[in-house]
Amino acid sequence: MADIPGYDTIRWEDDRVVLIDQRRLPEEEIYLTCSDYREVVDAIRTLAIRGAPAIGVAAAMAAALGALQFPESDAPTFRNHLHEICRVIGTARPTAVNLSWALNRMEKVAAAHPHLEAAGLKAVLVAEAQAMLQEDIRINRQMGAHGQALIQDGDTVLTHCNAGGLATGGYGTAIGVIRAAWEAGKKIHVLVDETRPILQGARLTAWELMKLGIPHTLIPDNAAASLMAKGRVNGIVVGADRIAGNGDVANKIGTYGVAVWARYHRVPFYVAAPVSTFDFTLADGGQIPIEERDPSEVTVIRGCRIAPASCRALNLAFDVTPHQLISGIITEKGICTPPLPDSVQGLQNL
Repeated sequence: MADIPGYDTIRWEDDRVVLIDQRRLPEEEIYLTCSDYREVVDAIRTLAIRGAPAIGVAAAMAAALGALQFPESDAPTFRNHLHEICRVIGTARPTAVNLSWALNRMEKVAAAHPHLEAAGLKAVLVAEAQAMLQEDIRINRQMGAHGQALIQDGDTVLTHCNAGGLATGGYGTAIGVIRAAWEAGKKIHVLVDETRPILQGARLTAWELMKLGIPHTLIPDNAAASLMAKGRVNGIVVGADRIAGNGDVANKIGTYGVAVWARYHRVPFYVAAPVSTFDFTLADGGQIPIEERDPSEVTVIRGCRIAPASCRALNLAFDVTPHQLISGIITEKGICTPPLPDSVQGLQNL
């Protein structure tokens, strides 16, 4: 469960994948039921489900769903089919590494049971996808327990995009840290960047915080620097979609600017992400693939055109924040502190 009262981000139900349609929030709270793995792929591509950890869980469940749909066959044929559907699922979005991490894990689980026939492998894959959902919720709570110590009673904390229960299997990464501080009895206030162009902060983070009863104020993205200058921000916590081996972080577009402002105004800037979001095969953030989305997401908001029809737009979905601007990376294994290249690499030995 997402641990937002009364709502799940994603769940496995009657051999189907059920997820809340985040495109419809906050106006409508509607669930999609996917009976074909390609429907889950479409949900990922169109942002019905988004956020790196949630994408990972959705990818695992899509793989299990695709496995169930395949007719009974010999094990080698089944494994080839599983590899092909994982390849298709892997094309859904390029930046969030949790997608490929989850698919690799599903294929490894199948490979670890060489003596099972197709029926047995299907059961193993369904169980693994469900276990990954529960594991993600547990990991997020661990991150929250570590990270809440960085937030003091009375703090005002800023966050960018949505890194709460909706972006994960449940509880949240950045919002999980904020939530853990609130649950520890700390009187805090959250500043929520609206997060243009598709307003994940305004539509999703504000919705989550409202459901959780955590005091918050929605601000335009371009107000954050001014509020830092006025001393009205005590700390910043954001999520991540991929973290390179040196600690460079890819997150929603605009995160880099927030980090630059934070460094100038001496405001601590933290990232919260599970170890599954680290890509140790990449030396630095310059190697992280950055998704470029449909320009209409910039020129049209909720069906309303805000720019001339002939206006060209560029829609980069993510940017990369250099590790030198990051005060710490909060994980389920603890907090990586500067120098980040050293502490991030140390995660592999924990």
